Amino acid sequence: FALAATYAPAQYQGYFGRNKVQYKKFDYQVLRTDHFQIYFYPEEEAAVRTAAVMAERWYNRYARIFNHDLRGKQALILYASHPQFEQTTVLSELITEGTGGVTESFKRRIILPFGATLEDTDHIIGHELIHAFQYDMAAGGGQRYNPQSMGGLERMPLFLIEGAAEYFSLGPEDPHTAMWMRDMIRKEKIPTLKNLENPYKYFPYRYGQAVWAYIGGRWGDVVAAKLMKELVRGSEYDKAFPRILGITVKQFNEDWQAALKAEYGLIESSTEKPADIGRLLVQGTEEDSINCAPSISPDGTKFVFISSRDLFSIEMFMGDAKTGKVTRKLTKTAIDPHFQSIQFIYSAGDWLADGSRFAFGAVRKGLPVLAFLDSAGRRMEDLDVVFPELGEILNPTWSPDGRKIAFSALTGGYSDLYIYDFESKSLENITSDPYGDLQPAWSPDGKWIVFVTERYTAQLDLAATGNYRLALLDPETKEIRELPAFLNGKHITPQWSADGRQIYFISDRDGISNLYRLDRDENRFYQITNLYTGISGISSLSPSLTVASKTDAVLYGLYDNGIYNIYELKPEEAMSGKPVATDAVEMTAALLPPKARTGSELMGLLRNPMYGLPADASKFTSSPYEPKITLDYITPPQVGVGVDRYGSYAGGGVALTFSDMLGQHNVIGIAQVNSRLIDSAFIGLYSNTKNRLNYGFMIQRMPYMYGGYSIENGYVGNEPSYFVNEYIYRQIYYQANAFAVYPFNPSHRFELQAGYSYIQFANSLYTRAYSYYTNSLIYYEDLDLPAADGLSMPFAGAALVYDTSIFGATAPIIGQSYRFDVSPVFGTLNYTNVTADFRKYLVPAKPFTLAFRLLHFGRYGNGANDQRLYPMYLGYGTMIRGYEYNSFAYDEIAADFGTESFDYNRLFGTKMAVFNAELRFPLFGALGIGRGYYGIFPVDFFAFYDAAVAWNDTDKASFLGGNRKPLSSVGIGLRANILGYMILGFHYVKPLDRPDQGWHFAFSFWQGF
Repeated sequence: FALAATYAPAQYQGYFGRNKVQYKKFDYQVLRTDHFQIYFYPEEEAAVRTAAVMAERWYNRYARIFNHDLRGKQALILYASHPQFEQTTVLSELITEGTGGVTESFKRRIILPFGATLEDTDHIIGHELIHAFQYDMAAGGGQRYNPQSMGGLERMPLFLIEGAAEYFSLGPEDPHTAMWMRDMIRKEKIPTLKNLENPYKYFPYRYGQAVWAYIGGRWGDVVAAKLMKELVRGSEYDKAFPRILGITVKQFNEDWQAALKAEYGLIESSTEKPADIGRLLVQGTEEDSINCAPSISPDGTKFVFISSRDLFSIEMFMGDAKTGKVTRKLTKTAIDPHFQSIQFIYSAGDWLADGSRFAFGAVRKGLPVLAFLDSAGRRMEDLDVVFPELGEILNPTWSPDGRKIAFSALTGGYSDLYIYDFESKSLENITSDPYGDLQPAWSPDGKWIVFVTERYTAQLDLAATGNYRLALLDPETKEIRELPAFLNGKHITPQWSADGRQIYFISDRDGISNLYRLDRDENRFYQITNLYTGISGISSLSPSLTVASKTDAVLYGLYDNGIYNIYELKPEEAMSGKPVATDAVEMTAALLPPKARTGSELMGLLRNPMYGLPADASKFTSSPYEPKITLDYITPPQVGVGVDRYGSYAGGGVALTFSDMLGQHNVIGIAQVNSRLIDSAFIGLYSNTKNRLNYGFMIQRMPYMYGGYSIENGYVGNEPSYFVNEYIYRQIYYQANAFAVYPFNPSHRFELQAGYSYIQFANSLYTRAYSYYTNSLIYYEDLDLPAADGLSMPFAGAALVYDTSIFGATAPIIGQSYRFDVSPVFGTLNYTNVTADFRKYLVPAKPFTLAFRLLHFGRYGNGANDQRLYPMYLGYGTMIRGYEYNSFAYDEIAADFGTESFDYNRLFGTKMAVFNAELRFPLFGALGIGRGYYGIFPVDFFAFYDAAVAWNDTDKASFLGGNRKPLSSVGIGLRANILGYMILGFHYVKPLDRPDQGWHFAFSFWQGF
């Protein structure tokens, strides 16, 4: 059952859970290259052929560095945009907006969306392909990839796994990771490798890349590759380092830390402190460390920004630009299914010139949408514009007259500029080419749109990327002009001054992202800031700059002390700065230590776009996708054998999962066989997730047994013997059913099921006789005893399910969920199961949660009280605490105990109603012990009140009166998350309706709601 729950598709969630929705039906094709099978759909074919060249180049680079070829062709599954990637059927898990790509272990499949630019796509392919090499090398020898042989990957720390993927796909020169490392030096909190094993405290991508850059720079990339092969094949890093690098981990820590201090200490002495670079407007904390993508109103009085201050998700907020005070929360994507995404990584919104409206890009029902707010931050849903022909839209910008909006959109795997006309309600594609075109900003006079582009540096014939430059677009003639640029470094997030004579932007020309200004009259650059860390959003390409179109006030995001904060520059400060030339400068600050590097084969390969290119990519052929179900995983078979004087026993089990390459057809088989074949069990499940309506079939045979023993004396013939009688009572459950699930959105779905159940009752007596003299078995008899007639029960069911709750480490924190389920049963018995379960989680003040549940479950109809159906029991810890079965003593419930005895029958019935209330909060987090929401360890303290009542059709149940009065209890407890997946808890409870029972402790693996 556990395996079925684990491997069943996420769409068939069971009781609660969110949904993965296939909004779009994809007509998959397969492109076959020298080393890849690439799965795609027609609208992205042009981009896929470019990606195929990139993938082949990466493969040949890695095959040379690691001296290893992958077994078989590598599966690469590409999606034209991130919202479409989130609909993938390859992975059952829900995919978040922050997931750039995935490499899974069963079939070593790489699944990813196209990035916003050629460079983004190229990097993601290179990063994920490293994981494919890691999996393959971990699987060891043999001609066929073995997904069950994970080598040392399951023991390898995440910073070494992800750090290697970043280093070998980016190299040692990376301004974004270098910014993180410089910040770490300023904080004087340089971690050791042991510290880096905590991925929640130390982001494994950035810190891991720095570790591998040091290894590659000091010992060479060939040695770094050899070390990675050792690690993925099972070596512990504290043993592999001395063997491969020749130094201990302790010495490595000291040397690496010294190199970081030496390289970045000199940079700090020549840069500005945060207090010297404007006014701090929004200060984050360790808990809400993301405050970025600001967009200031034209009059400079308010601003919209993206923040993690909500704790449960990244949302959009409005703030007062004078005081920095947050005045309104604008979105609730965590608990409101209206928006699937607000594009928080690559996009920011824009204000109408008169400040009356704010536009931003979002995703709703799998489609990109332009959404709008009024000046106070209230939604203007009637103005929303959905674009079904596009993949996602980024960085909208208003024309000064308010008649049009320009934005960047990802379509077919490429990003282009579009203009939407509100009067004609028409959409025009302005640029249509493979180059990434991003972050448009309309000039105050309406004559130009400045934007970020790759068109002047990328080499399409080589599928090679280049630096981001700035260009001007004439929206009337569609003419594009290149703006002056630095010879190296990026140029992103352009913004106009109020008079249109200045263009502000962010560049990392020297390895640090600073604010620059291009004076269009002088055609000259000025450097406004001189930072130690850098101006940045979540990623190196995220928007991080905004200028008030009437006042010239500037807001920008600064990464400092591990936190993204927002700063303000006054107009006169923004117009200051020193002039700088466009000549190339050494990007020292972007190079991860050591600066003096051993000959780097990796850097040579990364800088040579010619190496590894396929001989003739035009010969790559494609054909329609034909699903073929193959084995994903087989659990190691479990077998147990036992022998004692009463006989021998054996049992074993195995589980297998199968799927096609795209995960549209899934098969699960589970079997458990015992010495007595009658006690064997199996489950078979097929599910189809190809379309939005998911469906499947399941068959199962499941025996349930209970029984007892008796011993008596007698004779076998004339020999004195003792007889051991084993009584076994069986209910064998057979079922065949079909199910269908239709998700309305990620939170809401409708479920249907229908099938046939048969319950067989079988009673057996197994008698063994043993000699008093020799203890040997001298007689055995297997006797079938009378049993009840079987139950033949066709059934059907329908359920409406809603779930927006957010589960913390130990229990839900915020949101709500409900399930309304009606399931009629026919045949031998006729009755209907009815479930109504509503749960609500409120946060009156951080970090406290008020949790409530109202639950009703009952059997209704003529067969509801049949004695062959086990009655419902209230005393489980998941219903009402304090009435657990094993907490009762005989004299407490004995009929002769007197009027004070407890009526144990009150816990049983064919119907029940339950009410629960809890106040819960993270114990260590609330006490300030440790950092973050949960502090040093994820433990919740909770206080609770439970009330419940069970009744039969002949009873009158009421919370206010009647012969079945409710039971209740109060108590307190602790609930902890052990190792990230096991929830243990105990509570101290007082059952209010048990006169003979006071406060007592109870323990549980999971208790709560």
